[in-house]
Amino acid sequence: MVVMLIVMPSALLATGVDDNTQVIALVAIFAALFTIVEYSSSSPSLVEFRDAPPFNRVRFSALFATVLCLSVIFRGYENPSTITAYFQASGTQIGEAIDFPYSPVRLMVLTMPPDTDPALVQKLRDAAGLSYLISLFSIMWFIILLRLHHWPRRTGAFNVWINLPTFDPTAGGDVVQRLQRDGRINTILGFLLPFLIPAMLKLISLLGTPIQLDNTHTLIWTVTAWAFLPASILMRGVALSRVAQMIHMQRKKAYERAEDDMQAA
Repeated sequence: MVVMLIVMPSALLATGVDDNTQVIALVAIFAALFTIVEYSSSSPSLVEFRDAPPFNRVRFSALFATVLCLSVIFRGYENPSTITAYFQASGTQIGEAIDFPYSPVRLMVLTMPPDTDPALVQKLRDAAGLSYLISLFSIMWFIILLRLHHWPRRTGAFNVWINLPTFDPTAGGDVVQRLQRDGRINTILGFLLPFLIPAMLKLISLLGTPIQLDNTHTLIWTVTAWAFLPASILMRGVALSRVAQMIHMQRKKAYERAEDDMQAA
């Protein structure tokens, strides 16, 4: 699935350069090997919530759906079909509906120079609107699953070391307070990033190194990152807050049992 995700834009769209295909294939192989190693080893190094589905499944599904939808939309400009026309019409309607003053989509569109081709601006608006809507749905779907399945403890004990390999419980301070703080920071950052990333792109363009969004592949991955990263960070904040709540409840139950044992003795 990781290989399919990375090669999807190149498979559905024309790359134009043979070297690009080789680079994309190499990146896909490395990404697949990294995923296999992370999920097969007893001590992961980077992937969080490995044994607490469906956290990573929701994130990957959102990323896969975003890249697929954008690739199909832009394929319609080269090889029109009924499916591509449907996706293009949906992207246009969603983009125009979300493109209101001070919205993330409007800020993303404003990153383009004033003399940009209107067709490119329309492409960016359609892609930004559709990808942002997918990210919002992924966040809501994760929260619904969290409530329905009492995530993360669905089948057994929650191993903090396996599911949070980058979190050091012995670094100092109360674990619950640190998880709550990290959860709030991630939630706030995930909410603000859709507004901050366009400002950063505009600043980069003013410094003389603008990102060339006239390339279809660059446009797909830029818009995907703009929509997916904030949603992923926000979901991480919700997950960390839920883990902190779970540990707090376990402590409370342990204290109550200890008090009952002391009273019984």
